[in-house]
Parts: sequence; C-alpha cells; structure tokens
Amino acid sequence: MAENKTQKTDVPVAAFLATVQPEKRRLEGERLHAIFQDVTGDPGVMWGPTMVGYGDMHYISSAGREGDWFKVGFSPRKAKLSLYGLKDTDEQRVLLPRLGPTTEGAGCVYANRLDALDEGVLRELVALAWATGPIWRY
Repeated sequence: MAENKTQKTDVPVAAFLATVQPEKRRLEGERLHAIFQDVTGDPGVMWGPTMVGYGDMHYISSAGREGDWFKVGFSPRKAKLSLYGLKDTDEQRVLLPRLGPTTEGAGCVYANRLDALDEGVLRELVALAWATGPIWRY
C-alpha cells in the first residue's frame, strides 16, 4: 500500500513559522501554535512543508487505506488559515457554526482571519479533536 505523500519532518515548527508571509499570517500562525500547544499539551511537529500537527494516530479508512496522521493541526496558508480535525464528530459539527466566519473543505475548515474567530470555541473544538482524533470517512 502506498504511503501518504505528507509525512512528518524534522523542521522545527518555530523555524517554519518564522518564514510565513505576509507578517500578519505569520503572527496568526504563531498564535494558533500557542493555542494548539496550550490545549493539547503537545509541542507540535511539521507534516510536509506547511502543516503543523499535534498528536499521532494510525488510521484505517473504510476503503482499507491505512496511514499515520496528526489528531489536530493547522496551516497558515497565504490565502486562508487551514484548520484540521475540527469537524469530525457530531459534537464538533454542532459547535462549528459558533466559531465564526469559515468555509469547509473535505478535511478542513478555512478561515480568512484568526481575529474573526471565537477563541473559546476554537479551543473547545481543538480539545474535542484531541480527545477523539479524526474520524475518517472515505
């Protein structure tokens, strides 16, 4: 079976975040890193060149695909912030509309600005993800 293309790297999270442009997005990435570390107690690691992940899990999808991934994470992309693991459970799906202005992709939640999000709700969503880990539905 083929491995996931995105794998853990040895790049320090702080080193990656220091390179994020524009500055506003870098500051948002640093703030997200502080929030995720505080909620999870995990230092975080880089997955691929742009994703910061917290926790480890092994999954097997309903289609039989198997791999390793992080429980919860983010990527401070130039266009939008990508937040991973925040919409996998029924409890999270009920809470998500209270987060603030977001859109959803297949496996993530997108936000234009961190300051537009409710940090308390974000922390609760991260805590729920940390407690359960992603539920893969393929």
